[in-house]
Amino acid sequence: MPSTICALATPPGEGGIAVVRVSGPESYPIVERVFRPVHAAKTVAAARGYTALLGHYLLRGVEMDQTVALFYRAPHSYTGEDVIELSVHGGSAMAGGLLEALCLAGAVPAGPGEFTRRALENGKLSLTQAEAVMEVISANGRQGAALAKTALDGSLARRISGIQAVLQTLAAHMTAWIDYPEEDVPELSEGELTLTLEEQIGALNDLIDSYGAGAVLRHGVDCVLLGRPNVGKSTLLNLLAGFDRAIVTPIAGTTRDVLEQAVMLGDTGIRLNLFDTAGVRDAGADAVEAEGIRRSWKKLEEAGLVLAVFDLGEPLTPEDLEIARRCQGRPALAILNKQDLAGQGEAVAAARQALAPYFKTVLALCAKDSASLQPLCDAVARLLGTAHLDPNAAALCSARQLTAAREARDALQDALDSQRGGYGLDAAGVCLADAQRALARLTGEDATEATLDEVFSTFCVGK
Repeated sequence: MPSTICALATPPGEGGIAVVRVSGPESYPIVERVFRPVHAAKTVAAARGYTALLGHYLLRGVEMDQTVALFYRAPHSYTGEDVIELSVHGGSAMAGGLLEALCLAGAVPAGPGEFTRRALENGKLSLTQAEAVMEVISANGRQGAALAKTALDGSLARRISGIQAVLQTLAAHMTAWIDYPEEDVPELSEGELTLTLEEQIGALNDLIDSYGAGAVLRHGVDCVLLGRPNVGKSTLLNLLAGFDRAIVTPIAGTTRDVLEQAVMLGDTGIRLNLFDTAGVRDAGADAVEAEGIRRSWKKLEEAGLVLAVFDLGEPLTPEDLEIARRCQGRPALAILNKQDLAGQGEAVAAARQALAPYFKTVLALCAKDSASLQPLCDAVARLLGTAHLDPNAAALCSARQLTAAREARDALQDALDSQRGGYGLDAAGVCLADAQRALARLTGEDATEATLDEVFSTFCVGK
């Protein structure tokens, strides 16, 4: 019989309430030993599911705190087991005392993600839904949360199930055609096989291609502001932050270390972890500035998004072109700042032409003007692929899922290549079986204990 587990389900520390969750076959007897209802006629054992009782919890027989108990009866609970959630006043003292009382009464502390793992084992969630639980908890913006909620509602599981059903039908047809030629099995034409494989490869590619943009919406992205001194990096940081976060002066080298600020990028739903860096130039004998510039280059290597800032008020310099060269092949946006000082359009056109080989997008703006914010937001959303991402569509939400989807896609591509190469249905059938196994690992149907341990090790204890 599985043990009965308990854990704090709310964040530790001071707060209005703290909720302790208990789950397992002995939940009701254990809670009855530590919880005393206000009304003596009420008992924990007789409590029906989806009801609540007001009372107090006891630690070693001493009444400790007013407590509200919420009751859930198996299988109609989050874990599929008997579950009771006990709410006490927030703070470590009362919640810690309640956990101690429960453990003394026979419960054991829950491991990371153990409640959700039991929900998986009891058929309440699929593995993709279980992984989406932590994505919902850790989502930084509303669109990211909506994306994770869609996966929690089972959209990804249904999308993969649809692909599996098509492949299962195809595999059964191929097997019957190959193994039972004497039976009246309809012929599987090359055109039909090719079309089916291409459609399912396309469906998997859609999921794979949207993974990066979905991760940006759920978790945000580290963004470095890079450029020479006095090109307007700190002014741009203040524009994005919505307040004067960085000191702005006409003195070159004002920013000497990396300045950090997290912002939500307009209405895009993207969280940017901004890093304003020291202006890149020859620091000469100034060891402090030289160290700041070294950190600027280091941040460029680590960033998931680069906003490279250039000054339209003067021609591009060799330092500008070195920055552009280092941004090539990266998710980088060239920003031509001080558009208000550029005068005629020749400066903008010349800068665009010089920077075009290194950047997919070159945007001219004035960082002092708040009207520049929306075009910048739109350009970043397009660059990161979130502009046209539907947060209500099925999406992969973990690196494990991405790896399995790629393996399934590649196996189907091998099947298609073998068919086009004239290797016959046997070779295509082997590749098709590989794709089915990869999808079974994705959904959790074929997940090993090691895989489950890896997934749930990332969870918080109370979930």
